[in-house]
Amino acid sequence: MISSKALIDQTGISRATLNNYIQLGILPKPVVQSLTASADEGGARVLGFFPDDSLERVQAVQILKSQGLSMAQVAERLAQTDALLELSEIQVEGGIAARTSARVASKANASRVDLKPKEMLGELSLSLDNLNHPAYMLNYNFELTWLNEAARKEVFGFVAPPAKSAERNLLSLLTRPEVCLGLDDQRALVGLLLQLASSRMSYESLAKLVVQSDPELMPLLDAIVFDGANDEQAVNEIEFFQKDAQGQFICYRVYAVYFREGILVVHSPATERGDELINFLGRRDQVIHSLLSKRLPVMTPLAVLVADLQNSVRICSELPPDEYFALINQIWASMGPILRKYTGTHGKHVGDGVVYYFFPQAESNYLFNAVACADELRQAMRKISSEWQLKKNWFTELQLNIGLHEGQEWLGSFQSANHIEFAVLGNTINQASRLSDFARQGSIWATKDLVSKLSVDERSRIEFGVLRKSQENGDRFVPSSYAQIESIIDLQQDKHEKLRDISQLAVTEIRRVSSTRLY
Repeated sequence: MISSKALIDQTGISRATLNNYIQLGILPKPVVQSLTASADEGGARVLGFFPDDSLERVQAVQILKSQGLSMAQVAERLAQTDALLELSEIQVEGGIAARTSARVASKANASRVDLKPKEMLGELSLSLDNLNHPAYMLNYNFELTWLNEAARKEVFGFVAPPAKSAERNLLSLLTRPEVCLGLDDQRALVGLLLQLASSRMSYESLAKLVVQSDPELMPLLDAIVFDGANDEQAVNEIEFFQKDAQGQFICYRVYAVYFREGILVVHSPATERGDELINFLGRRDQVIHSLLSKRLPVMTPLAVLVADLQNSVRICSELPPDEYFALINQIWASMGPILRKYTGTHGKHVGDGVVYYFFPQAESNYLFNAVACADELRQAMRKISSEWQLKKNWFTELQLNIGLHEGQEWLGSFQSANHIEFAVLGNTINQASRLSDFARQGSIWATKDLVSKLSVDERSRIEFGVLRKSQENGDRFVPSSYAQIESIIDLQQDKHEKLRDISQLAVTEIRRVSSTRLY
């Protein structure tokens, strides 16, 4: 038995924390004993005593907390460990499992290894930071977005990953002379990764990636059976045979975990037990949070969507606080599924404005995704506006002003203890934001650079142009045309001062997006 005072002194926890552990069931209630006052015990008349393994149990809590788990998650994880300890005390006799107490089991089998909580929780200390096996993250364009030191040395062999996203394509990276794999191993690994990706991507999408990178790899893709069913396993495992320096084959287990952001791949020698690694990879929320926080900065093509609620200050003044927050939450809740549908990546969310990024996709054109997403957001806002006009019996029109632009910029992330925010450095986002300020009455404005990079078929599905104003001939909408900002509004007016830095930007208004050709 260990006294509460000794437990506090040796672990550094406070008495309040100790009581919290008892309330959560992490530690049992102490056995209270009356004592003769002594200097040793600080003159205490009574003292609580805990089981001998309580010290190690508190240390296990500290390990789990250092990994970012909440106290509720810690308690749940320790409960699972307790179940494992109980399971180890089950003896099988005549094919029937009989549960025995820990004391009886220890007498009956003195040679049994007594696993301490810290040892039982060994897999819980595993993280991306101390993972010794080669590990890397790929997006669904097969571009490398993260890798650890072991992967850099043992798989890719480069000093640092290329800066541009297109140069991080795994199918191209593996053909570099620096790669530590032989030609046969390279092809085997590509075939394996294509097989893993086939559960989430279509043959057409993968074929497009392969043809762009190395058409000679097509036989590997054609050998894969596409059954149209997604693999729902949390962790997928497959064997990979690689030659060592002596030409002998070594068997690896390659584990893959699927996320919306891509595929995490880990190579582990087949001679090692994979339980620890699988337990770690199975904690999907923690793994992806850690991966996103370590994402490599990359120069990448992208489209930027900036949306802002018009007259938000006036709307806020007209509504009671609870209703205003309810309105804003309803808007963002409605936007979420639409943005996910078009693979938008959350950038910033400040009050009543948002920034979303659209990156190249194997399945679709990211530029058209941004335009179609903006149009669907506008439709959703009209529905919300009608609901609130009915609810409040007011005439206020809720309108979302949207600016769209494209470019090639640095993508990185800013992070705090519990939040990750993707950020783009460069002028693309600034111009999209200014274009959102320029848009009024719930309109969508896009730059000529973006629209002109759409395919002929995609442009045929968009009604876009510029409203030309003329005192002699009246206002006239000219389809499939563009205009500079300075020719549309009077930039000499003070209210347009912040638009002067995009005065010569060529833009067009997106009136409608259709699933079929408009002309």
